[in-house]
Amino acid sequence: MTSSDLEAVSASAYREAMAQLASAVHLVTTDGPGGRAGLTATSVCSVSDGPPTLLVCLNRNSSAYPVFLRNGVLCISTLTAAHEGIAADFAGRVPRDKRFEGRVWDTLRTGAPVLPEALVAFDCRIVDRHEVGTHDVLICEVEALAEIRDANGLLYAGRRYRLLPGRNASAG
Repeated sequence: MTSSDLEAVSASAYREAMAQLASAVHLVTTDGPGGRAGLTATSVCSVSDGPPTLLVCLNRNSSAYPVFLRNGVLCISTLTAAHEGIAADFAGRVPRDKRFEGRVWDTLRTGAPVLPEALVAFDCRIVDRHEVGTHDVLICEVEALAEIRDANGLLYAGRRYRLLPGRNASAG
């Protein structure tokens, strides 16, 4: 069998396969001349520690996408198990213009909104971007970190939220 004999992987099959991977859940937020925007993301990963750099993937069809590009900054707040509701809100349960209402937000160096109770938050400047399919891979230099908390982390796997015990959770 040659590679030309194999069927191409469909987008729906790929999405279902990716849904099986456990990923940390993050709020990705921005504020600046383009306005304020935020969304829930699992596509975040470290690139380098010299300088501290990470990447986040954003869909170019998202209504928030141009806001992130115009502002050039973002904050990635990694969520705890207590944040399942806000994760759903920022994933689309609440309209984009209402997502920040009724919550207290902090800022660090860039001015992007930081969720104060996050497990950790990475305040970043977007330094590069690469088009890949429907998304842009944003390369972001970390300018500041929020306090790291010991709490149960929020994961997403199998199309549902799950809990990752914190550092001081007792083995049972």
